[in-house]
This record gives sequence, structure tokens and C-alpha cells, in this order.
Amino acid sequence: MDLIHPQLAAFAAVLEEGSFEAAARRLSVTPSAVSQRIRSLEDRLGQVLVVRQAPCRPTPAGERLLSRVRPMQVLEAEALADFLPEQGTAASMRTIAIAVNDDSLETWFLSALSRLHRQHGYLFDVLVDDQDHTLDLLRSGSVLGAVTAESKPLQGCNVHALGAMRYRAIASPEFATRYFSAGVHAAALARAPMIVFNRKDALQWRFVRRVTRARLAPPVHYLPTATGFVDAAARGLGWCMAPESLIEPALQARKVVVLEAEKWLDVPLFWQHAAVRSVTLQRISQAMREAAAGALRA
Repeated sequence: MDLIHPQLAAFAAVLEEGSFEAAARRLSVTPSAVSQRIRSLEDRLGQVLVVRQAPCRPTPAGERLLSRVRPMQVLEAEALADFLPEQGTAASMRTIAIAVNDDSLETWFLSALSRLHRQHGYLFDVLVDDQDHTLDLLRSGSVLGAVTAESKPLQGCNVHALGAMRYRAIASPEFATRYFSAGVHAAALARAPMIVFNRKDALQWRFVRRVTRARLAPPVHYLPTATGFVDAAARGLGWCMAPESLIEPALQARKVVVLEAEKWLDVPLFWQHAAVRSVTLQRISQAMREAAAGALRA
């Protein structure tokens, strides 16, 4: 049973599943029925909502509509659980899309999700991006909430402070001796290979700016894995910034060293979500804050 209009349900399903065929399977209708519902919705609103390609994606108008539909889906599930308690379990199984940065996913984030699943049966669709860019996924309507470095709430969203993740510059002992025996300065940073998560990752460049204001162009490895960062540094691939909690075992085993004991980067993290009166979002927000409190700095 659905409370949301079939046209809106078809619209959300196409974007969540990526194709008209997959959406049809989920809704137990034919692909032509899904297509007809989308066309009717576009006719009603006078705008194209879905880009018909593989995978399907929203147009700018579709993004605006999707950001409205996602909170409606959560409220629908809660209403069904209230009025049809015998279907409460099925209602709670609707997938909740959340965006998070990779370092949080590898440290504290999973404990929040596992608790929510155990207690309430929630299912999650987790999208990963840099903490400076996860808010774009919330803005586009791709997710219901996001762990982000942005403290200013989006229009129509609430924001909760989670704490700060502390990053330190690390390298293998041999690498540190080779490149930084005379200290961490501009000339050394210009020569030493640097490990960067991807081209959105600005942490290493921010650390360089803390040490020197010179314009540097060091050799760069792009390595999109949070846990692999520490291993790559330990193997002498380069130096990088990594969260304290991830580098501690390697520090204890003397596989890596901290390059500048008195310099680090603290990245404040926030949980932003659609501002609707939802028990589900209240539970998720509470779980996020409690899980983050055990891993992040106040």
C-alpha cells in the first residue's frame, strides 16, 4: 500500500533504481506504465524531470522535486506503521539514502547504522563523497541527509554538530628520513610525493598551506581509499593526511611516523537532513550524534 501519488512513486523509483525497467520491477507494474506516469507528471508540472539515459538521472527541476519527495517517503512509512501496525516491519524496510565522507564511513559511521538497523530495521543506501561535497547530494535530492563539513544549513534542512575529525601528516620512517630529515618545509614538500584521495580532496593542500605559503606542485598519487592511505604511506608511496583513529595501529607498530607533531588539521563535521517532523530522522540524528561522540573531538 502506498500513500504517495503513483506518479511521484514512479518518479522516485526510476531515479533510485536507475532505469524504468528496474523501477517497474520494484513497483510491480510494466515499464510502459512507469513511463506513462513520468510523462503525466512532467505534463502536469510543465517541465522535464528525468534524463532518459543509463542510468537515469534528474534534471535540475527533477532534483528540486526529488528533494521534496524523499521526506514524503519517510513520513509515508511512518504513517503506514502507525495505521497499519501489521505492516510496520515492511514499512520500516524502505531504503534511506544518506551521504557520508569515506573517513567517517571507515571509523564511526557504521556503528550508527548497525544500531539503527538492529533497533528499527532500517535499510540504508549510502553514497560516499568528500566531506566538502556530500552536501551537493543533499541539495540535489539524491539523499535524505548528509555528513558534511558545512555548518550552514541548506534551505529546508536542519543541522547538528557532530564533532571534529583530527588529521595528522604521516609517512613511513624511511620516507620521512629521505625527504624530511631537515624538517617539513617548502623545499621538502615540493619534492616529496603526496597521496591524495581524489581530485576533490583538499586536506593535503590545506596542510601544505599551513606549513608554507609557497605555490608548490609536488608529485601526486591519487588513491581513493581511506584505509589504504595508511598502508600506502607505510609502504613508502608518499606522505598523506589521515584520521588519528586510523593511524594509531600503524604508529604503534612503527610503520609510520607523524611528520609534524605540533601541526594537524581539525575538520568539523555536521549532520544535515530534511527539516520535517519525522521520528525516523530524529532516531537517525540521535544515533549519529552518539556514534560520533565516541570517535570525534568535541
